Amino acid sequence: MTTEELTENVMRALDEIRPFLKSDGGDISLISIEEDKHVKVRLEGACTSCSVNQMTLRAGVETTIKKFAPQIETVVNVM
Repeated sequence: MTTEELTENVMRALDEIRPFLKSDGGDISLISIEEDKHVKVRLEGACTSCSVNQMTLRAGVETTIKKFAPQIETVVNVM
């Protein structure tokens, strides 16, 4: 998979999870993909102060991204 295809797949994953985040007043942005296996995202809005944002990141965001791009090894939230 090319870097461009990987970026498109990660963006599709974020588009899939975005409605769930928005329903709680949050959102998410892709910051970067490093070495084609490490994704940095930014949780926004209500997601920044939510007490379960790390669980959302792991259970929702990371799982969805890996469904679209299985070669991704880590997903981290950057402030």
